[in-house]
Amino acid sequence: MIKKIKIEDVRLGMYIHEIRGNWLEHPFWRKSFKLDNPKDLEKLIDCDLDEIWIDTRKGLDVATTVDQNPEEPQSNVKPAIDAEPQKIKRNPAASVSIEEELESAKKIHSKAKTLVTGMFHEARMGNAFEIEEAAVLVDEVNQSLQRNPNALLSLVRLKNADEYTYLHSVAVCMLMVALAKQLKLNDEQIKQAGVAGLLHDVGKMAIPNEVLNKAGKLTDEEFNVVRASAARF
Repeated sequence: MIKKIKIEDVRLGMYIHEIRGNWLEHPFWRKSFKLDNPKDLEKLIDCDLDEIWIDTRKGLDVATTVDQNPEEPQSNVKPAIDAEPQKIKRNPAASVSIEEELESAKKIHSKAKTLVTGMFHEARMGNAFEIEEAAVLVDEVNQSLQRNPNALLSLVRLKNADEYTYLHSVAVCMLMVALAKQLKLNDEQIKQAGVAGLLHDVGKMAIPNEVLNKAGKLTDEEFNVVRASAARF
């Protein structure tokens, strides 16, 4: 049976049917899986989630108190799972509310706009740009995601046509950082993945706007323009 439970009731042996929320609220990339790894249990409890969906046909149900005779001492009641690990409390230092993080996220958002548009402008002009600045920004993005992923994500979603390219780049950067952490990469590799996401669209800057922004299908001549532009990178 598919049922919704509170995050504090999750335990080893359950089959996770679905974790609802955006892709930055939890480190799991599988939609459904058997919760049989204590480390996965810790990660799940430490997520900023209130509830999840489980399938009791494929795994354990929520632990219930065993009925007992009123005269029977409480100590005779055995827990549902003897080896059930102790619940892991969230570390308040590693997570803050979206309201608390929003101010920092706004500063990162503003810095990202300036940095990415600047780098894309330099690329369009055929000039080199400093990759170290992108690495610093990725570090700040990573730290913000650790504190509260929804704060920066909510700002990135508020984009218009003029801001689409650079905010899309920031969103991909966030996704790459989250993926790198899920793959348990080291700090340097996480930074490299974030920078790659931030700059993944930089090659578009060499393509003329009339070709880049064309709504319809490109002609053979326009495709050649795209190929020639890509060759520059």
